[in-house]
Amino acid sequence: MARRGQRQPGATRTAAPQRRRRTRAVNNDGIIPVLARAVREIETAVQRGTRQASTSTKFQVVALLVRQERARVKADQSATEAYRDEQLRRLDGVATILAKTAARDTSLLALLAEDAVVSPAAAALKREMLEAAGFEPLEDEPEDDEPAPTQAPTERRVVPQSVVSRQLANPFLAPDFSAAGARQPRVRRLTGWELIGPLLKSFEYAAAGASTGKTLPEPSAVRTPRGVELMPHQAQLVAAAASGHRTFLLADEPGLGKTAQALLAAQAADAFPLLVVVPSVVKANWAREAGLWTPQRTATVIHGDGDTIDGFADIVIVNYDILDRHAGWLGDLGFRGMVVDEAHFIKNKKSQRSRHVLQLSERIRARTARPLLMALTGTPLINDIDDFRAIWQFLGWITENAPGADLLEALEDTELTPADPAFYPAARASVIDMGIVRRRKVDVAADIPARRVADLPVELDSAAGRSIRAAERKLAEHLVERYHSALANRTSGSAVEGIDHDLVRQVASWERADPSKPKTGENVFSLVRRIGQAKAGPAADYAAQLAHNAGKVVFFAKHVDVLDTAEGIFAERGIRYASIRGDQTPAKRQQNIDAFVDDPDVSIAVCSLLTAGVGLNLQVASNVVLAELSWTDAEQTQAIDRVHRIGQDEPVTAWRIIAAQTIDTRIAELIDSKASLAAKALDGSDEEIASSADIQLQALIALLTNALEASA
Repeated sequence: MARRGQRQPGATRTAAPQRRRRTRAVNNDGIIPVLARAVREIETAVQRGTRQASTSTKFQVVALLVRQERARVKADQSATEAYRDEQLRRLDGVATILAKTAARDTSLLALLAEDAVVSPAAAALKREMLEAAGFEPLEDEPEDDEPAPTQAPTERRVVPQSVVSRQLANPFLAPDFSAAGARQPRVRRLTGWELIGPLLKSFEYAAAGASTGKTLPEPSAVRTPRGVELMPHQAQLVAAAASGHRTFLLADEPGLGKTAQALLAAQAADAFPLLVVVPSVVKANWAREAGLWTPQRTATVIHGDGDTIDGFADIVIVNYDILDRHAGWLGDLGFRGMVVDEAHFIKNKKSQRSRHVLQLSERIRARTARPLLMALTGTPLINDIDDFRAIWQFLGWITENAPGADLLEALEDTELTPADPAFYPAARASVIDMGIVRRRKVDVAADIPARRVADLPVELDSAAGRSIRAAERKLAEHLVERYHSALANRTSGSAVEGIDHDLVRQVASWERADPSKPKTGENVFSLVRRIGQAKAGPAADYAAQLAHNAGKVVFFAKHVDVLDTAEGIFAERGIRYASIRGDQTPAKRQQNIDAFVDDPDVSIAVCSLLTAGVGLNLQVASNVVLAELSWTDAEQTQAIDRVHRIGQDEPVTAWRIIAAQTIDTRIAELIDSKASLAAKALDGSDEEIASSADIQLQALIALLTNALEASA
């Protein structure tokens, strides 16, 4: 709640300047000479290093008054265009000095935030400067002569340097209400009714066969980058955004391409810059998908304090876990759209991440009329409907205790009240028409392949991940040293310009033939195993999300420690699983298989790739998580075929977890390339499958070649 003398964020930006009244004649320049003198005093104090608390107060007040005066000048229809241009030019001069001053002392930027507290001293100074310019604040804007309440300890907030540069490029970003439409006053039938409870009840008691999703327009032609193509159900949602719809609860089942739909909807709605809030396990995948579907837009991923981000990017991707430290500047960047992935993460409105998401959404809606807001989740709407309060509030469909303006209009149009039994199906239809979209795999089976492998790159940001990348560099250095040693000791006398690829292959063959660890402490086999161990947590996390969203999931891994880690995570989260391993008796293994197939409460089968990869029928699931890579495509295919079998009536998606920026990525590419060659051979192709099909050898060749190219 705003303190006395302090307006709600955004309120003083447009209304206050128009409400002042003149008390005495002043020159034509009004407030500008006062602001010019004050900004020079601020500039001098910062340049001399003598800034005090009073200087910060003056900086904040000048910034507020510049914003207000700009709004007043632009709205003054009685002034000539030349006069307005001249006043705006002079105000820009004051703003430029403020920006240059803030560049010298970046701590001043926090005072420009929408939620920056206006102290009693600032309120008093603002009155003084207005009176010096010949204005008098109205009586409903009293000085705050009460002491400020005790503030709770603030969260740690950061502002990355690249973001500071972007803010300085446009430090006084004006709100955009160009798309706002005037509402016609009407008689309210629902005034006084409590409506949130009935709205939720309308979903809990929906009649069988009732619609679960908004009617979307027919898919239209969507221009996509070369090499990718939208499926019809995806194009429908993009068409809805192109036609002007701006809020979506996209609840498609996993595997139906929600990420691509969100990115192309943002493009159709011109909703850039776009903020994307995601679980950490899918940050890298969002960046990759952005590069694939919207290559003309730059995407940046926030890690830690954001030291490496591109402050001028069109798409900013941040995970829930670090949202607290970035919420301040994110709210001021001028986003025109916001996407929340795995939106059920915000179901607990008391949690810190939920509060930050809701605050960011509110600030975006306060600055931009009809921004694009999308909540993505695969959770069916009929489960835990009360959890959707936070999602509806994020989308602006409801406030804390009442429907939002658009939903209330739709409810009024029904001409019903909660006292009428017909209110509930009508209310449910009204909420759905706000933008609830849900498609299942079986509903769009004709659109998608019966079996596909989807790569999910994950960033290994932990100490283990950094250690793995360091070990990979040392292994590459070891191979380079071995290459140069062989080159120096060559007796044939032949010389090859550039990289000798025959020698590279020979060195890789020697390395593969000698699996003992070199002095570096790692060989390719131990390195790949360590990568699997580091991926265990993210892979289990994603499997848990799939189980929550889409039902039963089969989780495959090669090593016992990876299986143990996954099972520990599932147990910690209260997810029931069945373990299928090689050290079990046949009877125990069959008991666990039956539990997964027959018990609806057993969500995940945790399977050893070598034990469960053949001979089992697990087609009760349609989602597979491959936590570790195999060395052959055949091993991977056998695992997927435990689910993709005759009798499976849903398309199958295998989610392959890939460690980004490691040799894991190259191994995945090699598996796919060899699978393609094998398929061509089976189809009668004359293309020869050479002896280099050994993926271990190819991985070492790629590692050595890349290292030699980097050192050239």
